[in-house]
Amino acid sequence: MSEIKNTTEVTEESNGVTNNNGSPAPKKFKKDVVEVQNGEEASVECDFDKDTQKTLEEIDTCQNVIDNLNEKASEEILKVEQKYNKLRKPYFEKRNELIKKIPNFWVQAFLNHAQIRCLLSTEEEECIQHLKNIEIEEFEDIKSGYRIKFHFEENPFFENEVLVKEFHLASTGDPTCTSTEIKWKNTEEGKSLKDVITSKQHKSKVEITFFLWFLENGDASSDDIAEVIKDDLWPNPLQYFLCSEIEQNSADESDDDDVVEIEEDEELDEENEGEELDDEELDNEELDEENDE
Repeated sequence: MSEIKNTTEVTEESNGVTNNNGSPAPKKFKKDVVEVQNGEEASVECDFDKDTQKTLEEIDTCQNVIDNLNEKASEEILKVEQKYNKLRKPYFEKRNELIKKIPNFWVQAFLNHAQIRCLLSTEEEECIQHLKNIEIEEFEDIKSGYRIKFHFEENPFFENEVLVKEFHLASTGDPTCTSTEIKWKNTEEGKSLKDVITSKQHKSKVEITFFLWFLENGDASSDDIAEVIKDDLWPNPLQYFLCSEIEQNSADESDDDDVVEIEEDEELDEENEGEELDDEELDNEELDEENDE
């Protein structure tokens, strides 16, 4: 006795046969039905009925056209991105030169970005105070990767002037990443930060921090932090540099609105109290007149 479970997987067969005009012959679609025989599951291939088979072939033809169009669109989008990357480059360079005139611009932008600020431990936040510039360099073939460069001023933590984390496609097509080796200084600050990071690296479960992320070169396919820096912070760091000021101004405006509302409420209360007193005086006068009569 067999029982057919409600589980179906559609497969397609292609034996390389072509029609007389040289085009591929229609694919033969089959469905895998899981049957339970004597308490054990077994996969059985079944043919679709003729009408369903024909409809599946038509859907497959449409899908092939869609896939080809998507591939062409990706190629066109890549060309457009490459074109505008070249157009944007001189403005990024000019922006960086202007940013150098503002002390602690990148430090402030870093600390005002919620997703980045939450990565910074106390020791790392002290180190980030020496960050003076950030650059994103995309490879000419955008698909092949990019690098993030962190420029630091002279500091008591490490010797490096620039720390670079690079993302690229390996020969296998899988994303990989590499990062600069940090040359820690033999100072109290340098040894302290290095010890904190090293101890966390040896723990199986630990919250990621900025320098742990920088030194970790494992799974590059899901690097959310790099994407935040590249696609959110880098395109417009000015909004994050101004973030606190904007929020403060918004808070001040909100406080002003509250003060105005309180003052208006107090004025209304005084008016209501005055009206109540007038009504009481009128009532008393009417009572006095009635008593006199």
